[in-house]
Amino acid sequence: MRAAIRLADADGLAAVSLRKVAAALDVGPMRLYGYIATKDELLDLMVDAVYAEIQPAGDGWREVLRSLAETTRQAAHQHEWFADLLGGRPQLGPHAMARGEAVLAALGGVDVDMAMPVVAAVNAYVIGAVRREIADRRAERATGMDENQWQIAFGPYLERAFATGRFPALETVVRDAAHLDADQTFRMGLDFLLDGIEARISS
Repeated sequence: MRAAIRLADADGLAAVSLRKVAAALDVGPMRLYGYIATKDELLDLMVDAVYAEIQPAGDGWREVLRSLAETTRQAAHQHEWFADLLGGRPQLGPHAMARGEAVLAALGGVDVDMAMPVVAAVNAYVIGAVRREIADRRAERATGMDENQWQIAFGPYLERAFATGRFPALETVVRDAAHLDADQTFRMGLDFLLDGIEARISS
Protein backbone atom coordinates (compact mmCIF):
# COMPACT_ATOMS: atom_id res chain seq x y z
CA MET A 1 0.00 0.00 0.00
CA ARG A 2 2.83 2.39 0.77
CA ALA A 3 3.93 2.37 -2.88
CA ALA A 4 0.40 3.13 -4.09
CA ILE A 5 -0.02 5.90 -1.52
CA ARG A 6 3.32 7.44 -2.53
CA LEU A 7 2.17 7.53 -6.16
CA ALA A 8 -1.16 9.13 -5.22
CA ASP A 9 0.47 11.64 -2.87
CA ALA A 10 2.84 12.73 -5.63
CA ASP A 11 0.54 12.80 -8.66
CA GLY A 12 -3.06 12.10 -7.62
CA LEU A 13 -5.31 9.13 -8.17
CA ALA A 14 -4.73 9.20 -11.92
CA ALA A 15 -1.18 8.05 -11.21
CA VAL A 16 -2.38 4.89 -9.45
CA SER A 17 -2.90 1.60 -11.24
CA LEU A 18 -1.91 -1.96 -10.50
CA ARG A 19 0.69 -1.81 -13.26
CA LYS A 20 2.21 1.42 -11.95
CA VAL A 21 2.34 0.08 -8.42
CA ALA A 22 3.98 -3.10 -9.68
CA ALA A 23 6.54 -0.99 -11.56
CA ALA A 24 7.24 1.05 -8.42
CA LEU A 25 7.84 -2.19 -6.53
CA ASP A 26 9.93 -3.58 -9.41
CA VAL A 27 7.76 -6.69 -9.73
CA GLY A 28 5.60 -8.05 -12.51
CA PRO A 29 1.92 -6.98 -12.55
CA MET A 30 0.80 -10.58 -12.24
CA ARG A 31 2.36 -10.70 -8.77
CA LEU A 32 -0.09 -8.03 -7.64
CA TYR A 33 -3.05 -9.57 -9.43
CA GLY A 34 -2.57 -12.58 -7.20
CA TYR A 35 -3.51 -10.37 -4.23
CA ILE A 36 -5.62 -7.53 -5.66
CA ALA A 37 -8.05 -8.07 -8.51
CA THR A 38 -9.11 -4.52 -9.41
CA LYS A 39 -8.15 -0.88 -8.99
CA ASP A 40 -11.23 -0.41 -6.79
CA GLU A 41 -9.85 -2.97 -4.37
CA LEU A 42 -6.52 -1.17 -4.40
CA LEU A 43 -8.21 2.15 -3.63
CA ASP A 44 -10.16 0.58 -0.77
CA LEU A 45 -6.92 -0.69 0.73
CA MET A 46 -5.29 2.72 0.33
CA VAL A 47 -8.21 4.45 2.01
CA ASP A 48 -8.14 2.01 4.92
CA ALA A 49 -4.41 2.56 5.31
CA VAL A 50 -5.06 6.29 5.73
CA TYR A 51 -7.79 5.55 8.27
CA ALA A 52 -5.01 4.05 10.40
CA GLU A 53 -3.69 7.62 10.73
CA ILE A 54 -7.07 8.84 12.06
CA GLN A 55 -7.25 7.94 15.72
CA PRO A 56 -9.81 10.07 17.56
CA ALA A 57 -9.05 10.56 21.23
CA GLY A 58 -10.21 12.64 24.17
CA ASP A 59 -12.36 12.68 27.26
CA GLY A 60 -16.06 12.72 26.44
CA TRP A 61 -17.96 12.70 23.19
CA ARG A 62 -17.30 16.36 22.31
CA GLU A 63 -13.52 16.03 22.53
CA VAL A 64 -13.60 12.79 20.56
CA LEU A 65 -15.77 14.30 17.81
CA ARG A 66 -13.43 17.31 17.62
CA SER A 67 -10.45 14.96 17.41
CA LEU A 68 -12.24 12.95 14.71
CA ALA A 69 -12.78 16.09 12.66
CA GLU A 70 -9.28 17.46 13.09
CA THR A 71 -7.42 14.20 12.46
CA THR A 72 -9.53 13.47 9.39
CA ARG A 73 -8.75 16.93 8.08
CA GLN A 74 -5.04 16.44 8.76
CA ALA A 75 -5.06 13.13 6.88
CA ALA A 76 -6.84 14.71 3.92
CA HIS A 77 -4.29 17.53 3.79
CA GLN A 78 -1.45 15.03 3.87
CA HIS A 79 -3.10 12.83 1.23
CA GLU A 80 -5.19 15.12 -1.00
CA TRP A 81 -6.59 12.18 -2.99
CA PHE A 82 -8.14 10.84 0.24
CA ALA A 83 -10.66 13.69 0.22
CA ASP A 84 -11.84 12.59 -3.23
CA LEU A 85 -12.72 9.15 -1.84
CA LEU A 86 -14.45 10.22 1.36
CA GLY A 87 -18.21 9.83 1.62
CA GLY A 88 -20.54 7.36 -0.01
CA ARG A 89 -20.97 3.92 1.47
CA PRO A 90 -19.20 3.25 4.76
CA GLN A 91 -15.65 1.98 4.61
CA LEU A 92 -15.49 -1.50 6.14
CA GLY A 93 -11.74 -2.03 6.35
CA PRO A 94 -10.28 -2.86 9.75
CA HIS A 95 -8.80 0.61 10.38
CA ALA A 96 -12.00 2.39 9.33
CA MET A 97 -14.04 0.12 11.59
CA ALA A 98 -11.65 0.70 14.51
CA ARG A 99 -12.10 4.45 14.01
CA GLY A 100 -15.86 4.03 13.99
CA GLU A 101 -15.75 1.90 17.12
CA ALA A 102 -13.71 4.50 19.00
CA VAL A 103 -16.11 7.28 18.08
CA LEU A 104 -19.28 5.35 18.88
CA ALA A 105 -17.82 4.16 22.18
CA ALA A 106 -17.32 7.81 23.13
CA LEU A 107 -20.99 8.39 22.32
CA GLY A 108 -22.04 5.59 24.65
CA GLY A 109 -24.06 7.95 26.82
CA VAL A 110 -25.97 9.38 23.86
CA ASP A 111 -29.31 7.93 22.79
CA VAL A 112 -28.53 5.07 20.42
CA ASP A 113 -30.84 6.48 17.75
CA MET A 114 -28.89 9.74 17.73
CA ALA A 115 -25.38 8.31 17.62
CA MET A 116 -25.07 7.62 13.89
CA PRO A 117 -26.76 10.89 12.80
CA VAL A 118 -24.34 12.79 15.08
CA VAL A 119 -21.31 11.07 13.54
CA ALA A 120 -22.75 11.54 10.04
CA ALA A 121 -23.18 15.28 10.68
CA VAL A 122 -19.55 15.66 11.77
CA ASN A 123 -18.30 13.58 8.84
CA ALA A 124 -20.40 15.62 6.38
CA TYR A 125 -19.00 18.87 7.78
CA VAL A 126 -15.42 17.61 7.55
CA ILE A 127 -15.83 16.26 4.02
CA GLY A 128 -17.32 19.54 2.79
CA ALA A 129 -14.69 21.64 4.52
CA VAL A 130 -11.65 19.67 3.38
CA ARG A 131 -12.88 19.36 -0.20
CA ARG A 132 -13.25 23.14 -0.36
CA GLU A 133 -9.81 23.65 1.17
CA ILE A 134 -8.19 21.19 -1.21
CA ALA A 135 -9.99 22.72 -4.17
CA ASP A 136 -8.46 26.06 -3.12
CA ARG A 137 -5.01 24.49 -2.94
CA ARG A 138 -5.41 22.89 -6.36
CA ALA A 139 -6.63 26.17 -7.85
CA GLU A 140 -3.62 27.96 -6.38
CA ARG A 141 -1.29 25.44 -8.00
CA ALA A 142 -3.14 25.57 -11.33
CA THR A 143 -3.30 29.38 -11.55
CA GLY A 144 -0.09 30.27 -9.75
CA MET A 145 -2.05 32.77 -7.64
CA ASP A 146 -2.35 32.49 -3.87
CA GLU A 147 -5.47 33.77 -2.11
CA ASN A 148 -4.11 37.28 -1.68
CA GLN A 149 -3.10 37.53 -5.35
CA TRP A 150 -6.50 36.20 -6.42
CA GLN A 151 -8.28 38.80 -4.27
CA ILE A 152 -6.17 41.59 -5.77
CA ALA A 153 -6.90 40.35 -9.29
CA PHE A 154 -10.66 40.23 -8.74
CA GLY A 155 -10.85 43.34 -6.53
CA PRO A 156 -11.80 45.73 -9.38
CA TYR A 157 -14.60 43.39 -10.49
CA LEU A 158 -16.03 43.29 -6.95
CA GLU A 159 -15.80 47.08 -6.65
CA ARG A 160 -17.85 47.46 -9.84
CA ALA A 161 -20.37 44.88 -8.65
CA PHE A 162 -20.78 46.55 -5.26
CA ALA A 163 -21.14 49.97 -6.91
CA THR A 164 -24.40 48.78 -8.49
CA GLY A 165 -26.00 48.66 -5.04
CA ARG A 166 -27.39 45.18 -5.70
CA PHE A 167 -25.27 43.37 -3.09
CA PRO A 168 -25.30 45.44 0.13
CA ALA A 169 -25.19 42.49 2.56
CA LEU A 170 -22.35 40.84 0.67
CA GLU A 171 -20.47 44.14 0.47
CA THR A 172 -20.76 44.65 4.24
CA VAL A 173 -19.37 41.19 4.95
CA VAL A 174 -16.51 41.51 2.46
CA ARG A 175 -15.51 44.96 3.70
CA ASP A 176 -16.16 44.72 7.44
CA ALA A 177 -16.12 41.11 8.62
CA ALA A 178 -13.01 39.46 10.02
CA HIS A 179 -11.17 37.52 7.34
CA LEU A 180 -10.39 34.18 8.94
CA ASP A 181 -7.78 31.77 7.66
CA ALA A 182 -8.62 28.16 6.81
CA ASP A 183 -7.78 26.84 10.29
CA GLN A 184 -9.91 29.46 12.02
CA THR A 185 -12.80 28.94 9.63
CA PHE A 186 -12.71 25.17 10.12
CA ARG A 187 -12.60 25.36 13.90
CA MET A 188 -15.33 27.98 14.16
CA GLY A 189 -17.65 25.98 11.92
CA LEU A 190 -16.90 22.86 13.94
CA ASP A 191 -17.75 24.74 17.14
CA PHE A 192 -21.10 25.77 15.63
CA LEU A 193 -21.84 22.15 14.80
CA LEU A 194 -20.74 20.74 18.16
CA ASP A 195 -22.73 23.42 20.02
CA GLY A 196 -25.83 22.39 18.09
CA ILE A 197 -25.24 18.71 18.80
CA GLU A 198 -24.75 19.47 22.48
CA ALA A 199 -27.96 21.49 22.64
CA ARG A 200 -29.90 18.70 20.94
CA ILE A 201 -28.43 16.00 23.21
CA SER A 202 -29.08 18.08 26.31
CA SER A 203 -32.72 18.60 25.37
